[in-house]
Amino acid sequence: MPSNLDRKPTSKIDPADRKLLLATAAVLIVLTAAVAFVSPPPSEQGPAIPSIFSTSPDGARAAYVLLQQLGRHVQPWERPPTELPEDAENSVLILANPLELPGENEKKALAAFVDQGGTILFTGPRISTFFPDATLSDTAEAATDEWKVFESRFPSGYSRGAGKISLKPEAAWGEVKSQLALYGDPELPVVVSWRLGEGEILWWAGPGPLTNSGITRDDNLNLFLNAVSNPLAKQGRQPDIYWDEYFHGEQASLWGYFQKTPVPWGMLQLAILGLVVLFTFSRRSGPTVVPPVVSRLSPLEFVDTLGGLYARAHGEPAVVAAVYRRFRTILARQLRLPLGTPDAALEQAAAKRLGVKDEGILKTLERAETASRAEKVSPAEALEIVQQLETYEHRAGLKRKFRQEKP
Repeated sequence: MPSNLDRKPTSKIDPADRKLLLATAAVLIVLTAAVAFVSPPPSEQGPAIPSIFSTSPDGARAAYVLLQQLGRHVQPWERPPTELPEDAENSVLILANPLELPGENEKKALAAFVDQGGTILFTGPRISTFFPDATLSDTAEAATDEWKVFESRFPSGYSRGAGKISLKPEAAWGEVKSQLALYGDPELPVVVSWRLGEGEILWWAGPGPLTNSGITRDDNLNLFLNAVSNPLAKQGRQPDIYWDEYFHGEQASLWGYFQKTPVPWGMLQLAILGLVVLFTFSRRSGPTVVPPVVSRLSPLEFVDTLGGLYARAHGEPAVVAAVYRRFRTILARQLRLPLGTPDAALEQAAAKRLGVKDEGILKTLERAETASRAEKVSPAEALEIVQQLETYEHRAGLKRKFRQEKP
């Protein structure tokens, strides 16, 4: 006899479970490959934004680092405008081409920030969605993808040392009312400033002067430094600069950071794998339930089989005929009458001898006779006739007597 040492170890994984795990692993590999090969490169993932975290030509990392090296009080702002400091007199907020739209409370918070003495540097064509009083031109020729040079039209603190700037205008200002046009055509200015309460708003038609590729063009650097320095020049100290990233989609939360990484995909794949493992384990380790076995000798098996045959053969008339003849036979025996007695005579005799005074017996017998001779009877009608005959049989006490007489 072979010893236990000679026996080969058997696999603990059922073949069906092994196939399921292999299929799940294949699906995970396909999903990972799809994410790796289908995802577009960073340069094609949506429009370029002047973010302080971007080192691309359209990013604003260089301007942010420059402010830090100059010792300015600058910080990324990843919270809603409603959390801006109440003392806005020594503050500058940079809104460089925001992507997301503000809510009503955020609009009010931005207006209150300027009204209390703050300064907002806004770039891009969405100025009217943040400040309803701002009106841009409907001229389509104002927007272009090429760098254009604009000379200063009016001396101001913003244009000091910046007689000529370069930018890619994405829009143009409309009707100039209380605003001051600093650069561009008098009818289509590209740099505008205006007072609002105790503060001021500076609008650029494009973010070029603060981008990585545009900050070194012409006098763009001087324009940018004037924009973040001019409001507090009289007070002798530099303002607190808040560079907004909230409207770029940057949320100051851990989950907001992970949403821009492959972590959510990894978590989804781990969840799918965990469910598969749990399902496999539960199938093999759960309680064993033996399905009930119905005996073929069950008393109802004959009834179910016979009923199925009648249903497939549409034998409703035969069923009604069988019940009709049985009822007449039992009733005739009880009344000591010949089996060929007409239905009307049976009904009269049942009323006198058995006390069943109901005109419905005769109608039911007539319906049963007609249905038993018909070629086709609906199942509902056949069931109704059979139930009525059973009811009259019970009322006349024929069932109990018939069972006693049955050998």
